[in-house]
Amino acid sequence: MSSLQPVRGTHDLMFEDIRRHRHIEATAFEVAARYGYAEIATPVFEFTEVFSRTLGDTSDVVTKEMYTFDTKGGESITLRPEGTAGVARAFISGGLAQQTPLKFFYRGAMFRHERPQKGRQRQFHQVGVELLGVESPQADVEVIALAAHILSSLDLNGEITLEINSLGDVESRAAYREALISHFAPHKNYLSAENQERLGKNPLRILDSKTEIVDEKLLIKTAPKFEAYLNEASRNFFKAVQDGLAALDIKFKVNPALVRGLDYYCHTAFEFTTGVLGAQSTVLAGGRYDGLIKQMGGPPTSGIGWAAGVERLALMMREIAPAQRPIAIIPVSPAEETVAAALTHALRQAGLTVDIGYSGNMGKRMKRADKIKAAAAVILGGDEVRDGTATLRNLDSGEQVNVKQADLARQLTAWGLCPPSGA
Repeated sequence: MSSLQPVRGTHDLMFEDIRRHRHIEATAFEVAARYGYAEIATPVFEFTEVFSRTLGDTSDVVTKEMYTFDTKGGESITLRPEGTAGVARAFISGGLAQQTPLKFFYRGAMFRHERPQKGRQRQFHQVGVELLGVESPQADVEVIALAAHILSSLDLNGEITLEINSLGDVESRAAYREALISHFAPHKNYLSAENQERLGKNPLRILDSKTEIVDEKLLIKTAPKFEAYLNEASRNFFKAVQDGLAALDIKFKVNPALVRGLDYYCHTAFEFTTGVLGAQSTVLAGGRYDGLIKQMGGPPTSGIGWAAGVERLALMMREIAPAQRPIAIIPVSPAEETVAAALTHALRQAGLTVDIGYSGNMGKRMKRADKIKAAAAVILGGDEVRDGTATLRNLDSGEQVNVKQADLARQLTAWGLCPPSGA
C-alpha cells in the first residue's frame, strides 16, 4: 500500500487528545473511589456467548456490530462491545455472590462495527460503574448521583440533562409487553422485517428503532406508554428514586420514551444527554438489570450501573489544566554533559519534569527549550561545574540567578515553576 493509515473508525491518541482522555478517566476514578467503588479490568475479549446471551439475538449490537472471530482452537471470541457483561461474567466465574454488595469501576476500549461519525468510533473508550447486590432504590440514587458528581467535576453539568424513566418490575413488563403486541400485531405489515421478528421475541426492542419508514415511525409514536402499565410496587420504587434525587438537589426530567428493550432490565433507566454533539446526544446511560446475572447462569443478583463515552465527554470539555512544564538542562559544551545528566536525574527524583537535549550546541538546546515550552533553563558551563552551581533562567520573566545545584528545586518552587509533586 502507498501509505499506512489507521483502520477506519479508529484513531491515534496523543498530545492534547490523550491528556483529555486521561483527565476524564482519572477524574471519574477519583470520584468513584470516594463512593467506595474499586477498579476492575476485564479482558478486552470474551467468549461470544457472554455478549450474545446478555445483549440478545435481536439487538443491533449482536446482529450487526460485534467484532466476532474464531480462534485457532475453534472457539468463538468477541471483542467487548460494552462493559457490563464482562463484569457480570467476572462476578459469576469469580464466585463473588457471597461478597455482595460489590461496587466496581471500569475503564477501557470497546469495539462496535458502526458507521463512524463525530463522537462515535469503531474503537471507542468508556468509563463505567456497576453496583451489584442492592435491591433498594438507594442504589439507583447513588449511581445516578455518582454520575452527576463526575460530570460536575468535569465542569459539564451546565450542558447536560438527566432523563429518567421506569421500566417496572417483571409483572409490569409482562403487562406492557402484551399491550405492545396488541398495538403492533394488527399492523405488522407496516413494520420492517427486523421489527416483525422483534414483535415475536421482544417487542420493546421495536421502540428503540431508528426507522425512517413513515408508517412505522407513526406506529412507534402512537404505541402505549409504559407508565400506564406500572403496578403499585413499581410506582412506589420510581417515586423513591425521584424523591432521593430531589433530596440531593439533582435535577431531572421524566422521559416516558426512554426504554431498554432487553428482558433483564427493570425499574430505573436513565441517560445524561446534551444538545451540543448533534446526533450523538447521549453521553452517559445506565439502568437497573436485576435479571442479567441469573440469565447468564449465575445466582439471582440485583444490579445497576452506567457507562459514559470518553470520546463524547472529551468533545465537550473546555480547556484543562496544562501539563507540568519542564525544566530544560543546558550544558554549554560536551564537557559538562556528564554533570548535566546527573543533575537531570537528581531533579527528576525530586519530583520535577526535566528535559535534557541529547545533542547540539547551546543555541540549539535553547531553541529546544522554547519549543517544549520549558518554564526555566538550567545552564551549566565550566565555571558552574567547578563551583557546584548553575545559572537558572526564568524563561517567562527573563530573571536569571546563580544558585547552588542543591538549591535548584527550592529556587524553582519559590518562583512557582514546576513545584515538586506532592509539595
